[in-house]
Amino acid sequence: MARSLAQSGQSHVFFIDAVLRPTLMRLEALGVQPVLAHSEKGAAYMADGYARLSGRPGVVAAQSVGAANLAAALQDAWLGRAPMIALSGRKQPAAQHRNAYQEVPHGPLFAPVTRSSVAVEAAADLPRLFRQAWSAATVAPPRPVHLDLNGLMGEVIEQGDTGQAEPADFSEWNAPRHRPAPDTAILAELAGRLAAPGKLAILAGDGAALSSCGEALLAVAERLQAPIATSLGARDLLPSRHPLNIGVAGSYSAPPANRILHEAEVVLLVGCDMGDQVTHAWRIPGPSTTLLQIDADPLELDRCPAALSLQADPRTALEALLPLLGTAPRDAGYAESAGRQIAEWRAAVTPRLESAEAPIDPARLCAEISANLPEDGVLVADTGYSGIWTGTLIEFNGTGQRYLRAAGSLGWAFPAALGAKCAAGARKVVCYSGDGALYYHLTELETAKRRGIAITLVVNNNRGFGQGWPNLVRAAGNRPEVAGTLLRFGEHTDFCAIAAGFGLRGIRVEKPEEIGPALREAMASDETVVVEVMTGIDHRAPEPWAPEVKA
Repeated sequence: MARSLAQSGQSHVFFIDAVLRPTLMRLEALGVQPVLAHSEKGAAYMADGYARLSGRPGVVAAQSVGAANLAAALQDAWLGRAPMIALSGRKQPAAQHRNAYQEVPHGPLFAPVTRSSVAVEAAADLPRLFRQAWSAATVAPPRPVHLDLNGLMGEVIEQGDTGQAEPADFSEWNAPRHRPAPDTAILAELAGRLAAPGKLAILAGDGAALSSCGEALLAVAERLQAPIATSLGARDLLPSRHPLNIGVAGSYSAPPANRILHEAEVVLLVGCDMGDQVTHAWRIPGPSTTLLQIDADPLELDRCPAALSLQADPRTALEALLPLLGTAPRDAGYAESAGRQIAEWRAAVTPRLESAEAPIDPARLCAEISANLPEDGVLVADTGYSGIWTGTLIEFNGTGQRYLRAAGSLGWAFPAALGAKCAAGARKVVCYSGDGALYYHLTELETAKRRGIAITLVVNNNRGFGQGWPNLVRAAGNRPEVAGTLLRFGEHTDFCAIAAGFGLRGIRVEKPEEIGPALREAMASDETVVVEVMTGIDHRAPEPWAPEVKA
């Protein structure tokens, strides 16, 4: 397995001791770096970030007692459609069903968060099952898989004979491994429907981002004069400033995107799962809107009633669709109206992007990240308010820059950013985390120092959980101290001092004009640098628009 991972071009694997020790030593000898983390979740999130940036399976391992923690950590990779291979030890069959110390059945734990969870009983089974696992992880949509290795630390498999002398080479098996072509008859019908008059918009989701279809998507949108909204996970797919890009749709949206989509008569869904986040609780698009759909995942087809659904890789389908659309001019009135709404919103939010307030408005922090993120830089953002701030206010070039976001697991971003940096090479990686999220995995600062993993860790420090703060203050009424008890942290934590305790540098930012220089200094370092930005908990992120509920 070690030789196969090296042959396949894997640069890092992530683990919690004690598991597969001889294999890990062999990996290091072969040039594959084993990264010891401080928790199964930390290790899994690192592997997740590695997988999302590289398209290669992130490999993570833990011994038997850590299997439950490892399974829980795969939820974000499952929801975020990341290819991962999770390896766990398992006590031998003779110890099962006998109250063995720290042993519980692993299969039920992994079932909800993996495409496949398989017990590996003998070393001779490993080449076949590992090959199947790699394949299953990288098909569309990518998902985690799990191999449960015989032996507390997998030692039964390690000490056995696979019966194969040569390593496997999976270097070409990246996600998405297959790009199915569209049915030509359905594609022609889709082209006809799209060419019809009417207000046409496009909603591109995480499946579109996985397909890397940005160039083809823009070409189709320009031909059709169709405004494009994206899911949060597809935020980096298009240039933020393209005239047809109306931003993120759904619950993590700035106001114009939902309103524009709600006006549409026809919406083309491209790799979009139509969950409650991207549709703002299934209120966007409107109930009378005609839906047309392209998706590689057959389970997503017709999840919402579609007038036409086409199973195909989004990039392959859009490239085949473009020549069928003709060159007849289309009415640009709807797209121009959308552009005006976006311009008005940008003008309204500009004073916040330039704010000189202290405590700092996070909108100003987002503007500074936009201005300083390199052309090929990677931004990794946490969930909750971190996702809303970055998804609505940070600009991306749609070409070299990447945006990775937590699919819902608070605390994911920091270890995921470390894993992403392992895959990024010389590219700069910036992590955007709230203080509440960072508390989850502060110990991975030690991992960053020990392994020499250099990221810029931006802490939006408002000393509390900001997203729910105003609602709780209202609920507390004349007892504001109750709200503080439930959602505020102490005022004495110094993240820069904590960084120093791990042997790393920290830069504390209390004035807006200090943000840019601090970011540039941190990104120039060859080690992880913590940039602690002191913001206010009462600053509100953009609120999504929703249609009025009729009485």
